[in-house]
Amino acid sequence: MLEEVFRDEWGRVLASLVGFLGDFDRAEEAAQEAFAIAAQRWPATGVPDTPVAWLVTTARNRAIDRFRRERTLADKLHLLPVPEAIVDEFDDTLIKDERLELIFTCCHPALPLEGQVALTLRTLGGLETADIARAFLVPEETMKRRLTRAKAKIKATGIPFAVPEARLLPERIDAVLAVIYLIYNEGYRGRVDLEAEAIRLGRVLAALMPEEAEVHGVLALMMIHHARRRARFSGEDLVLLDDQDRSLWDVSQIAAGRAVLDRAIALGGRGAYVVQAAIASLQARERIDWPQIAELYRRLAGLTGSPVIELNRAVAVAQAGDPGAALRAVDRLDLDGYLYFHSTRGELLRRLGRDAEARTAYCRALDLATSTPERRFLTHRLEQL
Repeated sequence: MLEEVFRDEWGRVLASLVGFLGDFDRAEEAAQEAFAIAAQRWPATGVPDTPVAWLVTTARNRAIDRFRRERTLADKLHLLPVPEAIVDEFDDTLIKDERLELIFTCCHPALPLEGQVALTLRTLGGLETADIARAFLVPEETMKRRLTRAKAKIKATGIPFAVPEARLLPERIDAVLAVIYLIYNEGYRGRVDLEAEAIRLGRVLAALMPEEAEVHGVLALMMIHHARRRARFSGEDLVLLDDQDRSLWDVSQIAAGRAVLDRAIALGGRGAYVVQAAIASLQARERIDWPQIAELYRRLAGLTGSPVIELNRAVAVAQAGDPGAALRAVDRLDLDGYLYFHSTRGELLRRLGRDAEARTAYCRALDLATSTPERRFLTHRLEQL
């Protein structure tokens, strides 16, 4: 039970403590101490009726005790919005949910993107530094330094623990969504734990910002993609959409993702994440309408100006029956260092019977591939040629 509470409520507990103490490191120490005390007491006394309030109150009291032991309470108290007496009420209604403030602090544009991602996973996700390091394939010490630098910059530059004012909100929401979707994409490459974590963060954000269409859009996009996760790989082999075993798709999650997408559209959502979610929804139909998907990619390219989106549009054009037009569109793109540019060219050339050129394209893609499933897939394609 404690593990479930930790997973569900770590972010809320820590957010409350960061708002209370104004310091990430002190807040994290206090939260860890409170969870450690809970691990000792709850098996004997049972889980409190309001576990979040119990944890936050216990953590606050421990932090105040620590200030007193350090004999700095007199200097610190004027910074803390608390009475001098130790709090002993476990009332959940007194504990403000400050996770939204924490999300915007972690994803502040003054921080480097790698710092935003690491801090979001550590503070809101509760992931251990070692786990984050493994997920992003870097040494643990490197990840520790990223977190330390991000926290230090927040303190040094006075990044506010607050929801941005209305005029800045759209831009800042985009930054938050970009971080969450980046986390999801890292998981999509094979590290499923990050996929699930990104979806959990998306649910938190949707609950905190229920009227923001793009928030629901990114959540729907992740949910629908995640529903196909068991079919994307066969052992270490990558399986393309056309070849996936649909009995492995999670139809209930696809339906749930579509319901979230409907909510985004009802809110007037027409942004990039909503359009991508609509594409994902169409790709999960029994009969895929590739011309409609190509049209949605055209609209998405207009929103983003991204050559990668143009590449995806070309794939849809090929799937709709015109690989020649798709190849002409691909050859207009400047994406030489992009793995999927070359693998897409290889596939289109293969379909057009230009095997020697297809082999060259697949070999270039193989040079750029970094994951085992990608390399196995490309090697298999070359063997087929």
